[in-house]
Amino acid sequence: MAPRVCAVGAGRMGRGIAHVFAYAGSEVVLLDAKDRPAEDFPRLEADALAEIRAGLETLAGLGLFDASDIDRIMGRVSVAPRSAVAEALAGTAFVFEGVPEVKEAKADAFALIDPHLGEDTVVASTTSTFLVDELIDMVSRPGRFLNAHWLNPAYLVPLVELMPSERTDEASVAALEGLLERIGKVPVRMKASPGYIVPRIQTLAMNEAARMAEEGIATPEAIDKALVYGFGFRFAVLGLLEFIDWGGNDILYYASRYMTDAMESDRFKAPDIIDRNMKEGRNGLRDGTGFFDYRDRDVAAYREERLGRFVDQLRLLNLVRPPA
Repeated sequence: MAPRVCAVGAGRMGRGIAHVFAYAGSEVVLLDAKDRPAEDFPRLEADALAEIRAGLETLAGLGLFDASDIDRIMGRVSVAPRSAVAEALAGTAFVFEGVPEVKEAKADAFALIDPHLGEDTVVASTTSTFLVDELIDMVSRPGRFLNAHWLNPAYLVPLVELMPSERTDEASVAALEGLLERIGKVPVRMKASPGYIVPRIQTLAMNEAARMAEEGIATPEAIDKALVYGFGFRFAVLGLLEFIDWGGNDILYYASRYMTDAMESDRFKAPDIIDRNMKEGRNGLRDGTGFFDYRDRDVAAYREERLGRFVDQLRLLNLVRPPA
């Protein structure tokens, strides 16, 4: 039986999470955490349900599922006012906090829900800003608390970055991982660090793209075209560290040195691990080790599988051409 889920905060993230879990078969309560006049709640409720339905209609229109299922999915979603917090949380196995990225708002939301949480309820903040240890003391059962960072749109992007504290019980992390995997998400664990994994990398990439546009290196259209058909094409198949191993750590080693000198900027300087791997002969596939260990892997089969996925990408982009 699908567990009952509560999304605290009826904004974009809460609505996305409600969409995900209702689609997967869970009863979901979207709890309005804002203290608003009672006469304003019906409009919020209608807006939230309309947005979730619109998302479902879009995906059905794209052929993901049959539109006749929408009413059944929507029947699993309810919206509750702040005053109904006890009823909203009754019997809830997992709670996702998604109120605005203001510490006072987070503190208020956790103060609201904490007295009504079950002893075994796992609570996750969807914050993109605060480290888990900045929030964990806002709940009375820190062993059941962690961060779970979803990427928008939450109902489409598979990744959820999990940031447990050293005080988080392993059972709570494993329970949330299992839940997310069952609904088709891809959870990854990480240590507490600003920016998580994807936002930290994409911040650098977005700033560099904006810098090239500012410098007139290419038009915004050309820069984005290069990213979609080059950067995005490759990294839809290979992870960044896997790509270093694939091409060779030594290539990055020399490219970083060249770019640092040519651009007169340390932002292109390689981290120490690239230098160490170079010195230790851990340059990736051809050495048998790099960031990953390939010594017991059938490298030829691995290459063929990855190349097959590149061909699949070409098909998705309608770029497969017959030989002349």
